[in-house]
Amino acid sequence: MTELLDSLLRGAAVTARFSRDATLQGMLDFEAALAAAEADAGLIPVAAVAPIAAAARASALDWAALRDDAARAGNLAIPLVKQLTARVAAIDADAARFVHWGATSQDAIDTGLILQVRGALDDLGADLDGLIVQLTAQVRQHRATVMVGRTWLQHALPITFGLKLAGTLDALLRARDDLARWRDPVLCVQFGGAAGTLASLGTQGPAVAAALARHLGLADAATPWHGQRDRIVRVGSWAASLTGSLGKFARDTAMLTQTEVGEVAEASGPGRGGSSTMPHKRNPVGCAAILAAAARTPQLAATLFSAMQQDHERGLGTWHAEWETLPELLMLCGGALAAARTLVEDWTVDTARMRTNLDITHGLIMAEAVTMALGETMGRLEAHRRVEVLCREAVAQRRHLLDVLREDDGISSVLSPETLARLTEPQHYLGAAETFVSRVLALADAATSSSQLRRKSP
Repeated sequence: MTELLDSLLRGAAVTARFSRDATLQGMLDFEAALAAAEADAGLIPVAAVAPIAAAARASALDWAALRDDAARAGNLAIPLVKQLTARVAAIDADAARFVHWGATSQDAIDTGLILQVRGALDDLGADLDGLIVQLTAQVRQHRATVMVGRTWLQHALPITFGLKLAGTLDALLRARDDLARWRDPVLCVQFGGAAGTLASLGTQGPAVAAALARHLGLADAATPWHGQRDRIVRVGSWAASLTGSLGKFARDTAMLTQTEVGEVAEASGPGRGGSSTMPHKRNPVGCAAILAAAARTPQLAATLFSAMQQDHERGLGTWHAEWETLPELLMLCGGALAAARTLVEDWTVDTARMRTNLDITHGLIMAEAVTMALGETMGRLEAHRRVEVLCREAVAQRRHLLDVLREDDGISSVLSPETLARLTEPQHYLGAAETFVSRVLALADAATSSSQLRRKSP
């Protein structure tokens, strides 16, 4: 069933990183690199390296047999090493003696997973950068687009659409910074042998581990981390947090697409956002995909946190709980990012409807502005009391707040008609919105500039 929903719920690029063959290839890449590292250290013959590398191809393995054998063995690495050894023996019987030399199953599985995670983070980082560029352009375009700010799902005060988008952009920039901060230390080789001492390699264990890390392009961990799962949690919690930020963005966007609001619309077209029975529907399907991911990721992240309580030097069941959980987290995050990029690229922003919605309450949205101006003369509490009474009167009489204010002698004696007219215009009560937008745009510009510099570096 999951394959049927991949294109809707999971990112294509990230999902490919955790395919059946990719999972097997990650472990096989570990085995090939291990042979090379041990040959570097003089622990196995150099002649054994090429046959092992040649046999380490996922496409040549009997995956159905691996699946069945894993149920009896307790993990995939044990039957994989057996199949790999047989394939190497068919090429070079002597080389087959050195397959998986000094390693344990968790070394192959964890390091293989880290290799998959590295690729997934590359994909997620690229999509995150792309979404940041898209949102930066939208923030610039709408920095002066006035709209209703809503609290408790009710009209509150005027804001700008640029400010609303800048909040999401700021969160994405933090996610990008977080990824850059922990990515390299987390992507490290796992190599500890049976109990984390590499005793089977004598005094050469640390040298082999360092060489293994070099061959795989990973960091060399200070200690084997069979029982210490904070790295796995770091990756998963980052993906869950990013997906949650995207979920907030999707929730807001979906509510802006409601018929009664109509300020934003997702792209429409044949087969997109339609209904099986109502021809007129234009459903926010991109928002739905993001929100589905955001609803699932907290529980998946919680599974990783609960699995940190590993038993002694090798976890019983807790380690196993990570195998499907972390890939699913990353795939859902990839799907949410992909859906967000498509959403922003193709959406319609109705600025005229935003302006119309500002006037729905007939000026009530500007009551705070009037209160603050009055408060300078009569004090805030008294000003609040008077304006609140007049707001109720405006609602009861179905009149514009400005008209009611002008007729009140206590207020008209303090504020001129011209001042009242200005105070009840939304574009004149945006506070520091432009300052906040400018700050986020400066951060986005700096991030974009630094990423371009890195891409140009050798």
